[in-house]
Amino acid sequence: MTLLMAFCDYLGHCIKDVVSAPRPSCPPVRRITATKDEEDNALEYGLPSSHTLNTVCLSGYLLYYVLSCAQIEDACVKLAAVSLACLLVGLIGFGRIYLGMHSLIDIIGGLAIGLVILAMWLTVHEYIDGFIVSGQNVTSFWAALSFLLLFAYPTPELPTPSFEYHTAFNGVAFGIVAGLQQTYQQFHHEAVPRIFTSQLTIPAFLGRILVGIPTILTVKFCSKALAKWILPVVSNTLGIPIKSTSYIPLLNSSATEKKSSEIKQSSYIQKMLFFSRQGVFDVDTGIRFLQYAGLAWSVVDLVPSLFAYVRL
Repeated sequence: MTLLMAFCDYLGHCIKDVVSAPRPSCPPVRRITATKDEEDNALEYGLPSSHTLNTVCLSGYLLYYVLSCAQIEDACVKLAAVSLACLLVGLIGFGRIYLGMHSLIDIIGGLAIGLVILAMWLTVHEYIDGFIVSGQNVTSFWAALSFLLLFAYPTPELPTPSFEYHTAFNGVAFGIVAGLQQTYQQFHHEAVPRIFTSQLTIPAFLGRILVGIPTILTVKFCSKALAKWILPVVSNTLGIPIKSTSYIPLLNSSATEKKSSEIKQSSYIQKMLFFSRQGVFDVDTGIRFLQYAGLAWSVVDLVPSLFAYVRL
């Protein structure tokens, strides 16, 4: 499901930045933003609505998963479940229009694209799961795919935060794939202990929360700090000019960009990776990717291993 959401995020934001259709004008539309994150979201383009697209895929896949696992055959129960999912999607779409974030066309576009992605994913998800669990060179393949998706992302007409969100989701997807491929048989198979059973009691579950959440947050912090230290060193070693828009203050200056622009001859690595064409590489992309990859890896690999070690 996480891979589905990462795919929805990538494709939705790609379409947004390619189409570059603006959100409803404000004014006359009154846009309601209560947090800084919502203000950042408002800087994205409008078509399609990411909230609607993601809700269609998430609710549709959860509905399919629950009905399949529970083997529910009652038509009334299925109808009620589908109606509940449709109500959720409708409320999300109405809410985005009410907040002034999207027009009706944006909502319809998100709905249509979400249904297409969901139908496609339900067709191929078993093959993808099988490849991740038992395939060869899965981690290497996914690392190459993640790298390709980062550099294949389209350039919008005006700067938007969409690429930042995609980078985070891309990192999460890579971290989960890398962790699952190594530990599926130990911690993620069908016979794992489940909550509210004798195998996993409430006290044990609470103990997992107290141990797991601090561990995950620590790994996220350490991944970011390690990436902030390693990536500039590697980039300088390879002769790649870099900048940082937020994570490394020393690289966020006009002097750095001026120095980079004065480089007369690009290295072979620069030419091979097209860095000479874009001037300088924003190292924040790599930092963000590694930060969220480390976080996701800790959830599916490190934390379950820690639970097994302390017998939780």
